[in-house]
Amino acid sequence: MIPFGRVLFAVLVAFGLLAAPARAQPSTAPEKPRVTRILFLLDASGSMNAPWEGKPRMEVAKALLAKMVDSLNAYPNLELGLRAYGHLHDKDENNCEDSRLEVPFARKNAGPIKDKLKQIEPKGNTPITYSLLQSAADFPADKTARNVLILITDGLESCKGDPCATSVALQRKRVFLKPFVIGIGAEREFGKQLECLGQYYNAAEVKTFRTILNDVIAQTLAKTTVSVNLTDENGRPVETNVNMTFINNVTEQPEYNYVHYRDAKGQPDVLDVDALQSYDLVINTVPPVRQQNLAIKPGKANVLTYKTPQGTLNLQNPQLTPNPYGTVQAVVRAQASPATVVARAFGGKQKLLAGNYEVEILTLPRIVRRISIKQGQETVVTYDAPGTLNIISDLKGYGSIYRLNQDDSQTWVYNLPDGGSSKINLPMQPGTYRLVFRTATATGSKFTDARTFTIRSGQTTSVSIFGK
Repeated sequence: MIPFGRVLFAVLVAFGLLAAPARAQPSTAPEKPRVTRILFLLDASGSMNAPWEGKPRMEVAKALLAKMVDSLNAYPNLELGLRAYGHLHDKDENNCEDSRLEVPFARKNAGPIKDKLKQIEPKGNTPITYSLLQSAADFPADKTARNVLILITDGLESCKGDPCATSVALQRKRVFLKPFVIGIGAEREFGKQLECLGQYYNAAEVKTFRTILNDVIAQTLAKTTVSVNLTDENGRPVETNVNMTFINNVTEQPEYNYVHYRDAKGQPDVLDVDALQSYDLVINTVPPVRQQNLAIKPGKANVLTYKTPQGTLNLQNPQLTPNPYGTVQAVVRAQASPATVVARAFGGKQKLLAGNYEVEILTLPRIVRRISIKQGQETVVTYDAPGTLNIISDLKGYGSIYRLNQDDSQTWVYNLPDGGSSKINLPMQPGTYRLVFRTATATGSKFTDARTFTIRSGQTTSVSIFGK
């Protein structure tokens, strides 16, 4: 059997963690290495006295943990700590605050941890929730550090509390990253009740426990990278220059913001990520593409590929100077969806994911265009040059403007200001309209006046209203 320390050393060398420091660029100061702090949270409740392949579970756990910390002692930017629970009071005392930080964080403290492990004897309850809450104060207040918690247990919470909710709350407060939970000697299946705490491993056998412990440390210390390929509809890696956000799907906060880059050979760049967190990736195209629970393998060079074919929407004003509308806005929606994808002014261009859209143009009246955006192509949307409606009467009253359709129906367009002066100038799209108006002094609905008029591009149409 290969010695544990040699295996771990090989893992660290393979990922460049024990290599000589890289030379800093002349124009930049060398980046200070981040400290990784690992807190071992060890179950020392009475059930850890149960036999496990000929030895008490606690004896096996302590022996393997001692070898682990010994192997980690030379790692330069690593601090270890040890908290145990269930070892200070007997079971019949039913003490639910039986938890203590036995060895505070320090560099190269394998000796104190091994000495303390020899003294710990399993006795009492399993206060996981209380221990998690206490561990929040074990980690120093250092926002730059990577705080890792490894819970080793053979049972469930035996005191009142919700360890899963507590774990999530502490992750959201960034006390520690997503914890590792190692269930040892699992004579009964309690994994499903513990996996909500973090990343759960079932170590039913001693050799499995040894492998899992090794794997957890390798995940914690090994370098993990991600490259993101953005492709067109045919899978060709041609898209780039798009903002990407890696969102921690526990805290729901952005962990990394990048603008996608592709080199001269068409290859995306390599990004360092912390594999101890779980992510959703938002590719901030318009509309955005979101991939939940990224399949990132710790210690690997991960390549993620997503289809994000894009074309360009060109919102083009008509050739009319000056434009009576001033600035015209457009609202873009995916077809058959009420949600706004983007709103922007005419006179500009907008990249969109390939697909079918509706563009609502906020002219008077509003216009809806159905368009198709295609990969690498530009789609032009415009509107007719407006004319102007000039109502020349000073009479006050109430009224509306309707557009007359080809089937002689009418569609509401605009309400005149209630009770105010009807004297108004409105830029409008070309077409045939009807003005329906009643003066404020009229004594009945029968005195409503209706006038039909036509608007032509670049021309002013005057409409007079007479009182009755």
